[in-house]
Amino acid sequence: MSWPILLPFPALLLCIALMPLLASRWWEHDRNKALVAIGLAVPVATHLVFAGAVEELVRSLEDYGAFLALLGSLFVIAGGIHVRGSLAGTPIANTALLGVGAVLANLIGTTGASMVLIRPLLRANRPRREVSHIVVFFIFTVSNCGGLLTPLGDPPLFLGFLHGVPFTWTLEALWAPWLVVNGALLAAFHVIDGIVLAREERAYPEPLLEQVQEHEPIAIDGKRNLVFLAGVLLFMLGRGGGWGTGGEPWPFGLQEAGMIACAAAAFTVTPAATRRANRFAFGPIVEVAVLFLGIFVTIVPVMALVHEAGPHLGLREPWQYFWATGTLSSFLDNAPTYLTFAASAAGSAGIPLADESYLGAYLALGGTQAAGVMAAISAGAVFMGAMTYVGNGPNFMVKAIAESQGVRVPSFFGYMTWSAAILLPLLLVVTFLFLR
Repeated sequence: MSWPILLPFPALLLCIALMPLLASRWWEHDRNKALVAIGLAVPVATHLVFAGAVEELVRSLEDYGAFLALLGSLFVIAGGIHVRGSLAGTPIANTALLGVGAVLANLIGTTGASMVLIRPLLRANRPRREVSHIVVFFIFTVSNCGGLLTPLGDPPLFLGFLHGVPFTWTLEALWAPWLVVNGALLAAFHVIDGIVLAREERAYPEPLLEQVQEHEPIAIDGKRNLVFLAGVLLFMLGRGGGWGTGGEPWPFGLQEAGMIACAAAAFTVTPAATRRANRFAFGPIVEVAVLFLGIFVTIVPVMALVHEAGPHLGLREPWQYFWATGTLSSFLDNAPTYLTFAASAAGSAGIPLADESYLGAYLALGGTQAAGVMAAISAGAVFMGAMTYVGNGPNFMVKAIAESQGVRVPSFFGYMTWSAAILLPLLLVVTFLFLR
């Protein structure tokens, strides 16, 4: 891998960060995003083919396919679930909704929970003028940190499950860090939201508190879509448990086709009025699809470099894996970063990576070291996927939905200011309490 082939990846990240500022009207068209992503990905793919790295490219594209099938199916199915009525836009109600989302993320995924709850949250806070911080904390909790407890929760854990991590392992190993981080985020949000609301009341003559306290009875349309969410979960369990294949993992494409079929069925049976009430549109998932295609291709040589340098990185203790995985997850997307460091840890223990369930074999070694390292990699990928908009797929979706409803969300670097101020101290606490 020559160093020039590493450049398209940071170039793509810079485009994602800067184009909304430099050429916002041009960048808002998905066609133009696709031109940039594909234009940067094609030279990398061509180089990988001629360099004899076709297998690595295909593996990354398969991970992209699984990643997009999960996110896309959850996006479409959850888009057919409409929460009618209006919640109160008070700090207590907002905090409670984020807490519900942090739990729900483990049942229908961070993508599903984000799509179900972001619109009611924005609707409840429509009378307020300052809501960007609400979107930021929503991404922190519902779109990322809440989904630490099951493989369905976050894409990195889903990929780990595909490579042999038991379905219940994350719940058993990571419930304490989940409780500390999400509890602290909810407490911080409640304080900040109260301060912002009080400032708004002083700045404007209208009785804002009375307006945000107004709400209508809550009801849910599209409950039949819960059946299709259960179908996605069953396809996950079937693929991981080798149902119908004698315990062997399903070949690529079978699980993905099943998830897509669930999404297509949900879209077909959901009344168009329900989707209109949700302001459902394919724009957010299309944006994720085109940008992450570029990311999953251009990241291959970067991941190869990290993997090759793994034995020389000096990673031995869980806290080292936590920060290494998390730092790269913030900018390289947490799903492939998780796999890279998990594969490196398994390889260092002599587990052959040719076995598709190599992470299960790594955990089966027993002892605190293997479990501690996998816990650190999992927590680093999930928690620090919230550090930037590119850290996790749902981040982009929530940002796009909020912008489509007229909410001014922070820029790429503005969002990072929030994450550095709020998340970094919490991650230091997690390191001190659980990963020493």
